[in-house]
Amino acid sequence: MRLKGLAGAATLALFISGAALAAENGLLTTMPTSGTTVTNFYKQNVYDPQDNKIGEITDLIVENSGKIDAAMVGVGGFLGIGEKDVAVQFDALKQTTKNNKVYLVLNTTKDALKSAPGFKYDRSAGKWVPENAPK
Repeated sequence: MRLKGLAGAATLALFISGAALAAENGLLTTMPTSGTTVTNFYKQNVYDPQDNKIGEITDLIVENSGKIDAAMVGVGGFLGIGEKDVAVQFDALKQTTKNNKVYLVLNTTKDALKSAPGFKYDRSAGKWVPENAPK
């Protein structure tokens, strides 16, 4: 009988320590009330304040702390040919809603984006580098 009680206590201790371990590992039991999903940004069109499409989000740059610091915006070209990626401050993108969909606005022009420095993704380094960087 005493052995059964010890086994139950050990099981309960494992369950409690497992719950504590889950909390320590960053697991959530509820969703945060603030914030949004990355799908509201990634591959979404970007518009200027006059409602002209000026680009599309091609990537989000996440700091080690988890904060999204920049967004890569593909601009120019046709069907991906001649397009370049430029970096913009993430907090410069403003979310509005249009037709029940998140709509991204950047207070700039397509020409300003086209004249901004371009970047390319270096797969071997796993990061964005200036487009004129040596290979």
